Amino acid sequence: MEIAHLRVPAQPTIPPKRIAPVRAADLAESYGINTVAGSKDDGWVAPPPVTLSDGTVVQLYKDGEALHVAYAAIKAAKEIVCLEVYIFASDPTGRAFAELLCVKAREGVRVYVIYDSFGSIDSDHGMFEHMRKSGVRLQEFHPIFPWDTRFSWRPVNRDHRKLLFIDGHIAGIGGLNIGGEYAGSWIIPSAKGPVDAWRDNAIGIVGPGSKMFLNAFARSWQYTIRGGRIRRAEYSAKLEAGDLAVLASVATLNSPLKPNLCRLMGSARQSIYLTMAYFAPDDMLVDELCKAAKRCLRVRLMLPSRTDVPLVRLAARSFYETLMACGVEVYERQGVVLHSKTLVIDGRTTVMGSVNLDYRSIEFNNEISAILKSEIFGGQMQDLFENDVRFAKKIELGEWRRRPRWDRVVQWAVSRARYLM
Repeated sequence: MEIAHLRVPAQPTIPPKRIAPVRAADLAESYGINTVAGSKDDGWVAPPPVTLSDGTVVQLYKDGEALHVAYAAIKAAKEIVCLEVYIFASDPTGRAFAELLCVKAREGVRVYVIYDSFGSIDSDHGMFEHMRKSGVRLQEFHPIFPWDTRFSWRPVNRDHRKLLFIDGHIAGIGGLNIGGEYAGSWIIPSAKGPVDAWRDNAIGIVGPGSKMFLNAFARSWQYTIRGGRIRRAEYSAKLEAGDLAVLASVATLNSPLKPNLCRLMGSARQSIYLTMAYFAPDDMLVDELCKAAKRCLRVRLMLPSRTDVPLVRLAARSFYETLMACGVEVYERQGVVLHSKTLVIDGRTTVMGSVNLDYRSIEFNNEISAILKSEIFGGQMQDLFENDVRFAKKIELGEWRRRPRWDRVVQWAVSRARYLM
């Protein structure tokens, strides 16, 4: 197909980003999030890139810097841009991306965009029309209104993936949508910033391994233009050396997503570090975490104290006592909306992408994750977890057991309905 035939450079490089450490006084006054380009408010020193065995280079990004790098990469594109996103907002950040994509399309770059109809339901339709008229090849995933559909109407099944591919050798994957809350003022420097600061992560991938993410995008693209079974959009692959893989799951009851997560947790021998925006898993995944803690592994969960979906937070809290009683450490990230979705096994295997630990991700959404095996990168992820701990409250079992009775009842009731979330 047209978008799948591109040349891959032999030896790419990504220059490391250097941020000076901050004073303790500055750190105490911040929320631990990079909301302004060049700010030093979070105490996080961005790590150097990591080179895999086949020459693929991966770079860890935090918060709005991920969208800043994506914007710059699109601006420099010469051949092709493929963007798949759940929310494409029409706020100043979204319009900046939309206009840039229009400019690239007018320059002759092939620009492909998939956006989710429900995720972008509040966005200005005129922005998308402007993109189409400028030459952007645009597909709306599963239109929310039945009269807009060309194929079967599937309003429950959504495309929750966040994926970028550029010029045959650059890819990006993570939890960030296109919008101001994810970017802070990294894209629009004059903006005062959103009311709520959001904490998120992404991985930049340059080199041979990026081609797998183009193939994942191509599967989604073919599904949106041809319809048929949703498994048309499913894709999985890994590098020959096995140190980078992609799992692009689809909305099916027998998705490989949950078995893979259970296998990874069951294989842990030292530690499990989980940072999760929406934590409302089924009993099997909770059991895997408890089993790991009972095997004397260090199991640590970073969950939100603030969220855009309060019911999911209630569902997550219904598991705290069970988890902590088994030895799991539970933290709630303070001051920001935690939107990151990462899993680190034994400081070596990292899973990052769009997947939440809830029924919607596993059974109702199209999702994508990168699975990266590298002790260096895994160590960077654990360091990032420790940085979040500095801005988190550790939940203590004794204190938690003294919470009000009505709180317990509400959490239990919400947890029973978590399969609907």
